[in-house]
Amino acid sequence: QLNLVESGGGLVQPGGSLRLSCAASRAILSTFIQYTMGWYRQAPGKERELVGTITSAGGTNYADAVKGRFTISKNNSKKTVYLQMTGLRPEDTAVYYCNGKIPGQRADYWGQGTQVTVFS
Repeated sequence: QLNLVESGGGLVQPGGSLRLSCAASRAILSTFIQYTMGWYRQAPGKERELVGTITSAGGTNYADAVKGRFTISKNNSKKTVYLQMTGLRPEDTAVYYCNGKIPGQRADYWGQGTQVTVFS
């Protein structure tokens, strides 16, 4: 069982930076580190889309739209995953969600989302 809580969203000007955090609870560290963690986003009127993932081994993958601008990292001891966003654009405006899943297990955990608005 895993609870995920996102934070760090807000209003930022185009070209600005923002760091989102996803804090995990209700899981011991040895369990948490098995998760593949992901960031997703959903803009008004659009489908939820993958932003990027980070595996238990630390490997990352990113959607083409954010490559070179966004970076996913994690601190296992803090059970926290981060999304560092730079060079933000208005089209990055969305609700950003954190996701966790252990390969081979049915459960798929989601946070409540945090709003990121890029506007001048």
